[in-house]
Amino acid sequence: MASSRLKYLSLGVLVFQTTSLVLIMRYSRTLQAEGPRYLASSAVVVAEVMKIVICLMLVFKDHSYSVRAFNSVLRQEIVYKPMETLKLAIPSGIYTLQNNLLYVALSNLDAATYQLTYQLKILTTALFSVLMLRRRLGIYQWLSLLILMTGVALVQWPSESSVVAEKASTSTGSQFVGVMAVLVACCSSGFAGVYFEKILKESKQSVWIRNIQLGMFCLVFSFVGMLSFDGDKVMELGMFQGYNAVTCTVVTLQALGGLVIAAVIKYADNILKGFATSLSIIVSTLISYFWLQDFDPTSIFFLGAALVIGATFLYGYEGKKPANPSRA
Repeated sequence: MASSRLKYLSLGVLVFQTTSLVLIMRYSRTLQAEGPRYLASSAVVVAEVMKIVICLMLVFKDHSYSVRAFNSVLRQEIVYKPMETLKLAIPSGIYTLQNNLLYVALSNLDAATYQLTYQLKILTTALFSVLMLRRRLGIYQWLSLLILMTGVALVQWPSESSVVAEKASTSTGSQFVGVMAVLVACCSSGFAGVYFEKILKESKQSVWIRNIQLGMFCLVFSFVGMLSFDGDKVMELGMFQGYNAVTCTVVTLQALGGLVIAAVIKYADNILKGFATSLSIIVSTLISYFWLQDFDPTSIFFLGAALVIGATFLYGYEGKKPANPSRA
C-alpha cells in the first residue's frame, strides 16, 4: 500500500512540476512588466546552484547527517576520482545548452505546441539507446516512434490563423526559432540522457553523487555562457535583474525537475510515466488556451496531439508474456 501511494504521489508531483514549469516559464517570458526582463542564462546558473545544494543535502541525509562521513564520501568520490568526475563534462555541457534552449523555445512557442513537440525526445533517446547501449526496441516501440513523428508533424502544420497572427505581431517571437530550439534540445536531451545512463550503469556511485559532479560542470558552463552572451547586461544591471516571484518559481521548478524524474523512475513504471506526461500535455493545452490565450488550436492540432499522446503510451507498453505453467 505504501509503495502504491509513493508511486501515484511521485506521478502527481511529476504532472504538477512538468505542467507548472512549462506554463509559468512561458508566462514569465511573455509577461509585459516594467524594467528589464530576467536573463535566461542567469536563471540556468541559479537553477544549477540549487540542484547542487539539494543533492548535497540528500547525500548528507543518506549518511545519517554525519559531517565526518559526508566530507569523507565527497573527498573519496569526487576529489580522489578526478577521471570519474571528468566523465560528466560532456553531458553537463549538453545539458547546459538544452536548458538555455528551453527558454528560447518557450519565448517563441505556446506551451501546448512546446509540450507536444518536445516529446520528440522519446525518439532521440530511443535512437541513441540503440546506438550507444545496444538496446533492442520491440515492434510496439518502433511503431510508437513512427506515430510520434507523424503527430509532431501535424502539431506543427501551419494554419491560416497562425500565419495571420504571426504577421500581425512579431512581439510573440518566431515560431521557426522556437521549433528549431526544441528540436536541438530534443537531440541534446536524448544524447546526454543516454550518456548519463551509461555512466551510471558502469559505476557504483550513487545517483546523487553523480548529479553533484554533473552540476559542478553545468554550473561552470552556464556561468561562462552567461558572461559570454549577457556579460554586458550583467555588468550594467547585475545578474539578478528582472527577478520577481514568477522568476524564482521558474528557477525552483527547473531545479527540482531532475529529482522528480528520479523519484518517478524509482517508484513508477513507463506506462504510468506516459500517463503523467499525457495528462500534463492535456492540462497545459487547456490552460494555454483558456488562461494564457496564446494559441488557437485546429482540428489538425488535436489530431496530432492525440497521436503524440497515444505514441507516449504505446512506447511504454510491453506485450503480455505467456504464463509459466510451473507457477500456475
